[in-house]
Amino acid sequence: MAALVKVATCNLNQWAMDFKGNLARILESIAEAKAAGCTFRTGPELEITGYGCEDSFLENDTFLHSWDSLGEIIKSGVTNDILCDIGMPVMHRNVPYNCRVILLNGKIVAIRPKIFMANDGNYREMRYFTPWYIHPEKPGYGEIESYYLPVRIQEL
Repeated sequence: MAALVKVATCNLNQWAMDFKGNLARILESIAEAKAAGCTFRTGPELEITGYGCEDSFLENDTFLHSWDSLGEIIKSGVTNDILCDIGMPVMHRNVPYNCRVILLNGKIVAIRPKIFMANDGNYREMRYFTPWYIHPEKPGYGEIESYYLPVRIQEL
């Protein structure tokens, strides 16, 4: 019989551009997930910045502050023994992506850009982000590329 995995899905009360408050709520949610015996924790989309940052996503500082917050999560040691899926904006080759950053044991395991953007009704994600390209004739979810972490994260 296969082993079961206990998963924590977190719906946090994140606020746009409240990096300090959002970080505190993320750290608390990871600690709660670990205390409950979970081995995987996933949070909301763009949880580091808050979803409704609108034109702040056009500012480089928003991306830099996001990396600072992620660095605090890594330094805290809270990701030891739990796989964490964190939502944040990432700039790759000068293109902004809405990403999931996967952490385990204080290390970045993967960065996964969003493929399908919400771009109707109240949502205008393509104003701020670019969808990850998937070649229609190739299997899978797009090419795997190297990403050079900011120096402040490499030094952790």
